[in-house]
Order: sequence, then C-alpha cells, then structure tokens
Amino acid sequence: MAKGDDYPVMAGPEGIKLKTEMMVIDQLYHCIFDNKVFLFYKDEESLLHCYEVENPDAVREIAANPSEIENILKKYTKSV
Repeated sequence: MAKGDDYPVMAGPEGIKLKTEMMVIDQLYHCIFDNKVFLFYKDEESLLHCYEVENPDAVREIAANPSEIENILKKYTKSV
C-alpha cells in the first residue's frame, strides 16, 4: 500500500485526517498513530468504520510490512 497525497488516511501531529471521498468501498485503509494501528473502511452504505489495534507486536509487524496487513491481522485475531 503506497501512501502519499492520494492515500485517504494520513496521521500527523494534530491527529488522523481522513479524505472519505477518496475511499473505495470495502477497501481497508490504515495508519499508525500514537503507537496504535487505526483501520478504516467505508461500506456500501457510505458508513465509515474505524477499528483500533493496540497489540504492540501487531503494530510493529504492520509498521514493518504494511502490504501484509490483512495476513498480520488474521494471525492476531486467530490467537485471541
């Protein structure tokens, strides 16, 4: 997942900024803020969903391998 001006989720000093108009329906977006991973997606009804991942091991893995985020999340949800 390449991030830049065209990525709809950005973390900055003031917090997380979302460009929901740029989000593709049912696509997972993420950012790392305050040592947590925040996950966002917009559903077919244009509702925005947000989830927070606090597990430090999961956060480190996602930060190191953002393209593998879905596999990393699956791994940690199976261990719950």
